[in-house]
Amino acid sequence: MIQTQLEMLLLIALGFGLTKKRLLTDVSRGELTNLVIYVVLPCNIFASFKIDMTRELLTSCAGILVIGFAAQALYIVLNRVLYIKTSPARRVVMQYATICNNSGFLGLPVMEAVFGDIGLLYGAVMLIPIRIFMWTAGLSLFTVTNTREKIKTLATHPCIWAVFLGFGYSLLPFELPGFFMRTVDAVGGCTTALSMLIVGAILTDVKLERARGALDRDCLYYSALRLIAIPGLIFAVLRLLGTDGVITGVAVLSAAMPAATTTAMLARKYGGDSPFAARLIMVSTLLSLVTLPLVSEICLI
Repeated sequence: MIQTQLEMLLLIALGFGLTKKRLLTDVSRGELTNLVIYVVLPCNIFASFKIDMTRELLTSCAGILVIGFAAQALYIVLNRVLYIKTSPARRVVMQYATICNNSGFLGLPVMEAVFGDIGLLYGAVMLIPIRIFMWTAGLSLFTVTNTREKIKTLATHPCIWAVFLGFGYSLLPFELPGFFMRTVDAVGGCTTALSMLIVGAILTDVKLERARGALDRDCLYYSALRLIAIPGLIFAVLRLLGTDGVITGVAVLSAAMPAATTTAMLARKYGGDSPFAARLIMVSTLLSLVTLPLVSEICLI
């Protein structure tokens, strides 16, 4: 796990350096992000279903799906009480970042590193409730959207389609052509490298106003909740319920991810406090580089 974390740190540093040297520009970063979301990550998710789908595995996937929806319901409840004393503009950003964390870009590579293909599979299933709440309860914090738009967004999201297609593939009575699956594996294998490069590029967006930016009380408060308290609570509950170790680990790691990059994008698009949102992403992401190895080790106990 330490070797994996060091690898990710180097990739993040590379993305940071490439952006600073303007070898990775805003335009190319946006194109790279789209490439990961629409092609690379779906291929990685689809390839994770290249296993025998037994009844026990289907039951486990159903269990992780229930846990995912329960976790999102918990976040909605927590949002009502955790940020009462925060200013309205910042409160919206922190509430969205509580509902929607970085379980896609950062989470799936970490889950795969810790638990292998089964961790990636469970993590992909866990993404379904996250995406549903992201484009419903999460988006409604910034703006009012009609039901048709929400359904369209969810129905066309490539990661959700990858999960359903992956399930269908795992149930087929025959194998897909070898050249096809090798291509999918090759593309999906780029997930960790490209995702970490993008994370490193994101960290260049906010200039630390000397030490003040990094020591923003609201950023530190959110990070303590998102990276430590919430995953700790989920870990305790699932352990008390006697949940399978791998399922517990994936659920906890999913809960321990920093703020989603869409937090700043939506804040900027709908007139929210986008500078604070960008700082929140940066601070929580940097701190997660310290907390994630610790959480991962606890999950393996």
